[in-house]
Amino acid sequence: MEKTVSPAKSAITYGIMFGAIMILELVIMHITKPDPLEMSWVSMVVNLFNWLILPVLFISLACNNFKKNHNGGFISFGQCLKIGVSVAVVAAVLYSIFYLVFTMIFPEFIPDAVAQVERVTRAQNPDMPEDQLEMSVSMVSKFMQPALAIPISIVMNAFIGLIISLIVGAIVKRDNPAAAN
Repeated sequence: MEKTVSPAKSAITYGIMFGAIMILELVIMHITKPDPLEMSWVSMVVNLFNWLILPVLFISLACNNFKKNHNGGFISFGQCLKIGVSVAVVAAVLYSIFYLVFTMIFPEFIPDAVAQVERVTRAQNPDMPEDQLEMSVSMVSKFMQPALAIPISIVMNAFIGLIISLIVGAIVKRDNPAAAN
């Protein structure tokens, strides 16, 4: 009977690292408070990292770690999918727990962020009707509340993890010929 190795160890390890980096970004952004009107590139870079670069990096690392260190140089497409989605979900859950605690410790975080969004929206769209601005700011406020932000974050990360895992899996998969028998 052949021993099967779970991809969970690689997924959890790299998911924790990914989540820790997203937490660090949140803390740094909160401490430095970059002005979005003067430094709009900062949020673009953070979003690029969180939604593209870091997921590709950590899913690739986790798949290759499992393949080389835990599975004798082999990894199936399905294992890549499991690892990738797991990395993304572990990172999102870790970040979400921190976000919940962070918003409790710093209750001004969400109102300050919403006020900043309103200020930027007014500056970028000076002709926007007041009722449309209020509706926009209200939606931002709702989506920043942990009760809505946490499940959305987990689902979005799982989806992004799935898409990236499909791509990474197509590249790194190497089926074990002995397993086919």
